[in-house]
Amino acid sequence: MALFLAIPALLFGVPWWLLVYATSSGPLFWAGSAVFVLAALSLPAGMFLGHGPRQSDAAVVVGDTLLGAAWMLFTWSVIGAVVRGGLIVAGVDDPARSRIVAAGVVVVWVALMGWATFEARRIPRVRSLDITIPGLGRALDGLRLVVVTDTHFAALNRLGWSRRVVEIVNELRPDIACHAGDLADGSVAKRRAQVEPLGKVEAPLGRFYITGNHEYFGDAPGWIDYMTELGWQPLRNQHEVVERGGDRLVIAGIDDPTGVALDGHGPDLPAALRGADPDVPVILLAHQPKQIVDAVKADVALQVSGHTHGGQIWPFRYLVRLDQPVVAGLSRHGTRTQLYTSRGTGFWGPPFRLFAPSEITVLTLRV
Repeated sequence: MALFLAIPALLFGVPWWLLVYATSSGPLFWAGSAVFVLAALSLPAGMFLGHGPRQSDAAVVVGDTLLGAAWMLFTWSVIGAVVRGGLIVAGVDDPARSRIVAAGVVVVWVALMGWATFEARRIPRVRSLDITIPGLGRALDGLRLVVVTDTHFAALNRLGWSRRVVEIVNELRPDIACHAGDLADGSVAKRRAQVEPLGKVEAPLGRFYITGNHEYFGDAPGWIDYMTELGWQPLRNQHEVVERGGDRLVIAGIDDPTGVALDGHGPDLPAALRGADPDVPVILLAHQPKQIVDAVKADVALQVSGHTHGGQIWPFRYLVRLDQPVVAGLSRHGTRTQLYTSRGTGFWGPPFRLFAPSEITVLTLRV
């Protein structure tokens, strides 16, 4: 509880000091302070009522929006404090010094809030890469793997966005379509309408889905069943073999590590690859990039992950990097294994993306 209350106190305390305490007095000071106190109390209340037992969608929207707005205001207030120190050294006196910094922080924050909102709500950009897969048969050269991940269908209804994403995926003419986890936040009953368009994705060699950590915060078995109903193949510590022109490729998938809290769930890569021909290259769907450790040991050719959102709201990417080996893009691990980490197709929680654009990914496999 102390941590739950300390975080909003910090997020709002630094901006309050820079924007209110250092620049105002009298009624303006008390009015500004009241606004910050109200916001600091509303944030934990919204998060608890939205993400706690009550699962209020209205509270989710309030709490998540406040969280993202507070994080951005905190970030630029810290930068503003550094600038303020520079102005002190330069000999700029108060009240001009404090007012210049406060005005600059507010202008930058408002502008970036607008940009981040646009980036979160927009249809994702298409990111295309050619990836060489050792041992890939020539008949599979040019195979197109289209990846969406971290759609996080939630309290903000994005049905129209969902339909447009599916249209773009089909326009890309995938041979294989993959959803790398964090499909939705909430129950199937509340979010199924937003997910339903995924049933119209067309991919002749298969549509594959794995669980992310957020499925296990809600109703993982329900989402697995619903994706099966929509015609997707959940890969729960298992693999499928796809074939074209006599050449084969293993598509494997493992559960997210948070699944260990649910009986019968949790990642098991040896089980996923049991019975697979060791001479056939393996593409592994694993939600978190840090699962690459086991993929390297298993000599996987390519792991496809999401989870990080590319940091979603700068500079959060540097905190993500403390937990994950990669934040975004293509990387090599060990001697044979590559990892592609998507920045995600949607967004989690705060409806903002700052310097971390969303993506629909086309991975073209090459000999």
